[in-house]
Amino acid sequence: MKFIMKKFMALATVVACFALSDAKAQNVNGVRLSDIRADYMEVKCFYDGGDKYISRLDYGQVIKRGKDSNIRDDDGKDLLFNSPIDCINKLKNYGYELFQTYSKQNGKDDSIAVYVLKRK
Repeated sequence: MKFIMKKFMALATVVACFALSDAKAQNVNGVRLSDIRADYMEVKCFYDGGDKYISRLDYGQVIKRGKDSNIRDDDGKDLLFNSPIDCINKLKNYGYELFQTYSKQNGKDDSIAVYVLKRK
């Protein structure tokens, strides 16, 4: 009986781990980052008004508004990053590496860094 109970507990733990692992999957406009198969993507990071960054990802998808390209969790909340490099490191886990960086005009007197990532 103890053996069966131990097996049941082990199985329940494994099932719970798999169920919770996708609980907060990252996505862009409903497409999971793990499902994106583009060879290149661009990342732009913006201050959230505090000390964190919101990142927008463009891999060639159709978007209606700029905010549709924000990286979000399954609840639709924007993911917050400590810095643009924090986001780049996160995307490395999805098979991308930094390829190029350039600056893009953002308004009359402002510019923003754009990070181009390439699939490994």
